[in-house]
Amino acid sequence: MYTEIVMEHFTNPRNVGEIKDADGVGQVGNPKCGDIMKMYFKIDENEVITDVKFKTFGCGSAIASSSIATELIKGKTVKEALNVSNKKVVEELGGLPSAKIHCSVLAEQAIKSAIYDYAAKHDKHYEELEGFDPKAAQEDDHH
Repeated sequence: MYTEIVMEHFTNPRNVGEIKDADGVGQVGNPKCGDIMKMYFKIDENEVITDVKFKTFGCGSAIASSSIATELIKGKTVKEALNVSNKKVVEELGGLPSAKIHCSVLAEQAIKSAIYDYAAKHDKHYEELEGFDPKAAQEDDHH
């Protein structure tokens, strides 16, 4: 049912933890359904994500999606990170069962939410975030 990549990222997730003085923090998910994803970014003066950590409360697919998403964006610019879609997360995991696709959507939203926080703190504007509502992402009821 799950690919080897999903199992590997679930049993050995990358970049777990939190960054105390993070430049951007985003949390998405819904406590009612059980999946909550929080991402922390360190971003340098060139807008490169130099460090990223996550904490996810949820199923194996949510943990694997968080893990692969952090791997995809670490060392990338903010603009590059904003282009990481849930489809890319699913692709990198070698697929997810249809009932678990929402976990990849959470990963995409967590990235956007952390960048939204960074943008707000540093008075920056990104076209890719136009129309993104971090409050809606936090209460997303994807079931």
